[in-house]
Formats: sequence, C-alpha cells, structure tokens
Amino acid sequence: MKRSYSKYSAKDDLLWLILRPWIFIPRVLYILLSFIFLFLRILFQGNSKNKNTQKNLSKYLFDVITDLGPCFIKLGQALSTRPDLVRQDWLTELTNLQDNLPSFDHKIALKIIKEELGSPANELFEEFPDIPIASASLGQVYKAKINNSYLAVKVQRPNLYFLIRRDVVILRFLGTFLSPILPLNIGVGIGEIIDEFGKALFDEIDYEKEAENALKFANLFKENPNIFIPKLEKQFSSKRIITTSWIDGVKLRDRALLEENNLIPASFIKTCVISGLQQLFEFGYFHADPHPGNMFALKGGNTDCGNLAYVDFGMMDTITNSDRITLIKAIVHIINEEYYLLAEDFQKLGFLTNKQDLQKLVEPLKEVLGGSLGAEVGNFNLKNVTDQFSKLMYSYPFRVPSRFALIIRAVVSQEGLALRLDPEFKILKIAYPYIAKKLLTDNSEEILEILLEVVFDKKGQIQIEKVESLLNILFKDSENINSDLIPVANAGLKLFVSKKGSEVRKNLLLSLIKDEKLEFTDAKKLLALIKDTFSPLNIAKSAVKNIISTV
Repeated sequence: MKRSYSKYSAKDDLLWLILRPWIFIPRVLYILLSFIFLFLRILFQGNSKNKNTQKNLSKYLFDVITDLGPCFIKLGQALSTRPDLVRQDWLTELTNLQDNLPSFDHKIALKIIKEELGSPANELFEEFPDIPIASASLGQVYKAKINNSYLAVKVQRPNLYFLIRRDVVILRFLGTFLSPILPLNIGVGIGEIIDEFGKALFDEIDYEKEAENALKFANLFKENPNIFIPKLEKQFSSKRIITTSWIDGVKLRDRALLEENNLIPASFIKTCVISGLQQLFEFGYFHADPHPGNMFALKGGNTDCGNLAYVDFGMMDTITNSDRITLIKAIVHIINEEYYLLAEDFQKLGFLTNKQDLQKLVEPLKEVLGGSLGAEVGNFNLKNVTDQFSKLMYSYPFRVPSRFALIIRAVVSQEGLALRLDPEFKILKIAYPYIAKKLLTDNSEEILEILLEVVFDKKGQIQIEKVESLLNILFKDSENINSDLIPVANAGLKLFVSKKGSEVRKNLLLSLIKDEKLEFTDAKKLLALIKDTFSPLNIAKSAVKNIISTV
C-alpha cells in the first residue's frame, strides 16, 4: 500500500501529540534524561587525557544520538562536519552518523520494496544483496544490479513519519521552553528555526519529492563537467524507495583516504566550495545537507578542480532572488569595508529590525569583520566570525531569520567538510575571488547595479581604490590570473559596448567632469590599472593556461 504523508504543521502536530499523552510524556522524559546523563558524563570525563576514557565517551555519545532516532541523528550529522568544534576522537565516532548507522531488518526492507514497487526485489533486479552497503538516518542503501549496471537502491526506514512527527514536536516544545536558559542568543524564537528543520525533514522522507529535486539539481549543473549527479531510475522509485545509478567514488571523509586513491584533496575542496557558491548566488537552489556521506570524489578532473558527485537530494532549499542579491551586496560591502551599508544589508535580510539605529553598529561590525581581507584573510573563517557574532548578538539586537536556518547549516557544513580535508582551509580565499569574478563577468541587471556601486561613488566619481581592490582579489593569486583573465576581459569589453553598458559609459563620462571642468586624473589611473592587469604578457599566460586545460 502506497503511503501519503502530510506536510509539517507546528500547531496541528503539537495538538496531535498533546492528545496522546501516553506518547508525549514518556518520550519527553526519556529525551531529557538521556541528555542529562550525557551532560554529566561529559562534565566529569570530557577533560580526561585517558584515551580509553575518551574512546568510551565518544562511543556513548554516538549511542545516545543513535538511540534517540532520526531527528537527533540529523543534528549530530551537522556536528560531525565540524573538526574545529568537536574533539578529533569524538569526531571519528560521530562520522559514523553519516552513513554507518545500525541497519534495520533486511526482511522489512524487502517487504517495503514489494509494497512500493509491486514485485519482490529478486524479480526486479538481477542481483540484490542480503545486506545494505550503507545505512543512514532515514534509510539504507543496497547495491543492486540490472542489465550489467549497478544501481543504488535506497529503502526508507519503517515508521519514519511517526518518529519524525513526534520528535520534531518535542524538539520544538523543549527548545521553546528551555531557550531562556540556553547559552544562545539568536534573537528569534528557537521554535521558528525548528519549524524550518521540521519542514525540511518532512520533505526529505518523501522520496518522490527527492526524485524531483535530483532532476532539478542535475539540470542546473548539466553544463559543469566537474559536477556529477546520479541518474534517477524512475521505474524503481516511489514514495519510500529511490533508485539511482551507482556512484563509484571516494567519500570526502579525510585527506588520507583521498591521497590513498591518488586524488588531490585541494581540487575537490575548490569544486565543492565553488559549486556551493553557485547554488546560493546563481541558482538560488541549494543542497542543504552537504556532509561527507553525500559527496564523492571521482576520478578525472584536474589539479585545480576535481570531479565531484552529489547524492541524497532530500534536504534542499531555495533562496529568494532578493535575498541572493542582498547577500552578494553584503559580501561586496565587507570587501570594501563599508560597514554602514553592510548594516543596511543585514536589516534588509531581516537580521536587524527596521527600528535599529544602524550607525551604532558600524564600529562593532568593523571590529568583527575588519581586516578580513589582505594579509588577514588567512586567519578568517566562519568559525571565527560565528564566535565573534555570538558575542555581538548579546549586545545588539541581531536575530536569525528562520528562512536562513538551512542556508547557515549548509554553509557551515560545507566549510567543516573542507576543514576535514585541509585544516588550514579558509573559505574566503575561494569565496571572495568568486564574487569578484561574478561582478566582473555577470551582465545581469542586478549584478550590473552592484558593479556600478563599486566603481562609482554617489557623486558619480570613479572609486579607483575599490576597483583596484576588486581586481586584486581576483588576480593577486597566480592560479586565478591565468584562468580568469581572458573571461573577465571579454565580459568587460562586451559590457562596455553593449546596450546594458550605457550606464557605465555615462558614468565614466560624468566622472571626467569636476567643478564644471574636465579632469582626467582618475581616468588615467583607471586606464593604468587596466593596462597593468590586462597586459599582453598576462593575456598570453591566460591563453596558454586555457589551451593546456582543454587538452
């Protein structure tokens, strides 16, 4: 019998559980006692230097999270991607939450396959194993064979809808009740954040929805040779089963594993981060669960960008065009150290109320974000910013809009994944050049408006320092200059002579007039800057680099 699941509703689901006190009360007590015992054990043993003690403690942590079920496993998975937050010996154990959980009974899996697909597994497939090859929070995966090709058959855990419905309600209840005493200051009801988490989980257990997500995601990256999305096998997919082509790759778990397979970790970090930035800033549609169990390094690619496969498209989310453009503006304002404009961006995104006096935030923002470029970019990562913002949020009325919950989770998880492969990784070393290149090559109306804001001040005068800063961010790295120079030069030239470039041409002409006189000083500086950046030698290097990369 095919199942149909309702959408998440905080009020309806709370009422449903309250009317079942025999479920609600024992479960709340069990969760509270589990965490109290865990807290006490960490309190007394967390600082122990005995390896066996820490090993046993990490195993206990894993067992507690696993025992509490899918909702808590999902939270633990996010924690398992942060080597900068969790002890290494604990992290090793928590990594098992990604795809090495206890499996459910194989006979139940076979029963679900027959119910959902109408025939037994041994009739549907040439080969179907007796044990799963991986077991995650919501389902387990079998490596089946048909027509001499291998497929990944993911079968959903039994009774999942009930378990998630029950525990999301309880998480929301406990979060709302305990938020005043928790060491958090997110400025908005924690219940709203849990609501976003609940909606995402309810979508994730609908494998028909996941199938749609996979097709949409594959279409977005169809022109990208470094990103691979497994092919959906619709005839073997349903509400509780999803089947795709098999991915023969290496999970992005640790550097040593990649190196053992003659793969270059740095190349996959770049592909991973760039693809994540594309999802946020170009597509407005992103994979919200990018942990190592959902990403595979593939053979091929090159030393700069490795080939990467995404799997598991249950937890996806969108970002509005308005938020997407405002985030790009915010990054540009950080680059240019324009903290009042940055405060305005935060206000527009909903991190600050409309009543907030933004001028009071200029100095605190400068203190948190100042020096993130230049020599200090090497010391800048999301963990540092998060730590400093946490302090700032106690003194100023910042809040986290609920719609950003999954975005923050995705970005933080992705940076954590990169840190596992390279402890010295700094996300801004890739993110800043990406934004700079987007400003210089994307001729959409919204991006052109941001570019004009960078190049010209409110009086229409050229801001040489900001233009130079933008070019430096993109081209100060010798690797970037060889690959990006010609695309940027072509895009700039096309923009200048195009209809869209009329605003640029007009502003350039107006910038030559100061006090009703022609003034060529800034224009000469701009021409000199362009001449130095796009010199014949640099263009030649770029051409050679492009030729080599296509061979």
